[in-house]
Amino acid sequence: MPPTDATTHTLRILARDPTVRDGAKLLVADVAVPAEKLYDGPWGHRVQVIDYDASTGALLKPLKYATDAKGRIIDPFAKVAASDRLARNPLFHQQNVYAIVMRTLAQFERVLGRRVGWGFPSHQIKVVPHAFEDANAFYSEYDHGLFFGYFTGPDGPVFTCLSHDIVVHETTHAVLDGLRERFTDPSSDDQAAFHEGFADVVALLSIFQLPESIRHLMSQAPGTSAKRLVPRRFLEDETFVRNVLFSMAKELGSALSGIPGRALRASYSTTPDPAAYRSSPEWREAHRRGELLVGAMLRAFVKVWQARLVPLGVGGSGDLDRERVIEEGASAAEHLLNIAIRGLDYTPPVHLTFRDYLSAILTADREIQPDDRKYGYRRILRESFAEWGITPAATPPDEDRGEVEALEPGLWCPLDATRLHYEGVRHEAMRRDPDEVFKFLWQNHELLQLRPDAFSEVLSVRPCRRIAPDGAMLNQTVAEMRQILGLNASELKGTKLAEFQPAEPEGDRAEERPADKPLELTGGGTFIFDDFGVLKYHIHNKVDNMVLQRERLLSMRTSPMAAVPASRRFAELHRMRSAGANLATADWW
Repeated sequence: MPPTDATTHTLRILARDPTVRDGAKLLVADVAVPAEKLYDGPWGHRVQVIDYDASTGALLKPLKYATDAKGRIIDPFAKVAASDRLARNPLFHQQNVYAIVMRTLAQFERVLGRRVGWGFPSHQIKVVPHAFEDANAFYSEYDHGLFFGYFTGPDGPVFTCLSHDIVVHETTHAVLDGLRERFTDPSSDDQAAFHEGFADVVALLSIFQLPESIRHLMSQAPGTSAKRLVPRRFLEDETFVRNVLFSMAKELGSALSGIPGRALRASYSTTPDPAAYRSSPEWREAHRRGELLVGAMLRAFVKVWQARLVPLGVGGSGDLDRERVIEEGASAAEHLLNIAIRGLDYTPPVHLTFRDYLSAILTADREIQPDDRKYGYRRILRESFAEWGITPAATPPDEDRGEVEALEPGLWCPLDATRLHYEGVRHEAMRRDPDEVFKFLWQNHELLQLRPDAFSEVLSVRPCRRIAPDGAMLNQTVAEMRQILGLNASELKGTKLAEFQPAEPEGDRAEERPADKPLELTGGGTFIFDDFGVLKYHIHNKVDNMVLQRERLLSMRTSPMAAVPASRRFAELHRMRSAGANLATADWW
């Protein structure tokens, strides 16, 4: 296919799932995806669809696009009836996964203000829509790909590649792995749960982004079906919110209930529990704990949607125009999804907690949208997370680190740049050169509380150009650093980590000393530089924070992920999830 001057192509996808219908019709949407040169597959510069079925050994015919006189691709399914015939067409399956993966990647890149790489050494991710016959789907770093299974359900064949939220969920795993490679390390209950919870948040908010999906949901709200006007207070109806808005997983059919990406379970059938995060054993397992993140974000979505409806109509009273309500719902979902994605840059690179993430999204949003008075997104987020017992990790400013007081509750504390040393540092190089960033960190290690005797590595330096809702430009540079500190047995004695010191060797190995086997501790920091190369935030987990390190080591003792190679963790995690196993006690080896 020749290059084109167009910036986007329009392709048809399923907005939900084949089991979700508008009458007898499938729920479809025509979405914009970045324009690019495409080969048969579709096969572009970031995504290659390879339709190989490992269960049968069959390589299916790839989708080939025709183009118009201006080089724009012609969607072969644009005028095809949204019926079961479309859902059974393998070529449409190929388009569906390509378009959803590219649309998801484009949203991350637009919000973060830069290109986003994959978590493996390749520019292209392989996407296999009919990978195997099994009720499963997963991202594999080892295989550089996304793999979608198929199986026979009570009503016939079921293809996971046609489920919008499953495709987005797996794509998010791949994108997040490229952004924060250490988030798959066994560290804590929260970090184990974050990948799953965050992928579900992105998947579900992406569904609410589509007006077609909200229009379908609106048809089920009390007093809204087939009417031009809807009751102003319909979002306050508890039955609608719980049983319709927050039960999409249930309505997708029992045949799909075991598929990864289905997060909406008990977190919406019960009243929020402020003790859930800190003390409830019910919420410790990784997937179950991930629901706390999903529950908090989607409850915030409902509250924001409500807030956006208040100014509508005469004097804030009376019924509302149905299409305007749908538009405001889609806008609320998009804004919250942008906040959720943008916050990733403000998280620590290791040992993440949900409290860290809450502070990250609050801080990131204020950086790009200081005035939050119109709809109160940040206030709503704080309140929604607090309903599940999750409060921000930000603490009062530490004067020893040169922190200044945050302007809002729950934000990370900015640093006083006048206390840092920039002598000999080239600010332009700081936007791209890890060695230049390391020089700056080295000469400020005491103020930044970095250990000079630990192995230190700048993992990434990423310049970003972000656009605020009002069109203003925000230029920043995000850098990540990891530190590894080895402590031998004698150094561990008398510390909070004494119980983890190596056991004394016995028998033929008695001449070996425990001191020869150091215990490795990991820490790290995220550094946010402004457009002038001045450090504004340092979000970090100190490598010598013994309280944090003890929690991490205790978590590793019981984590089923500890013995699974990092490149296989997503596949194993989803295999066990689809089998319904208890991941907290499963036998992984």
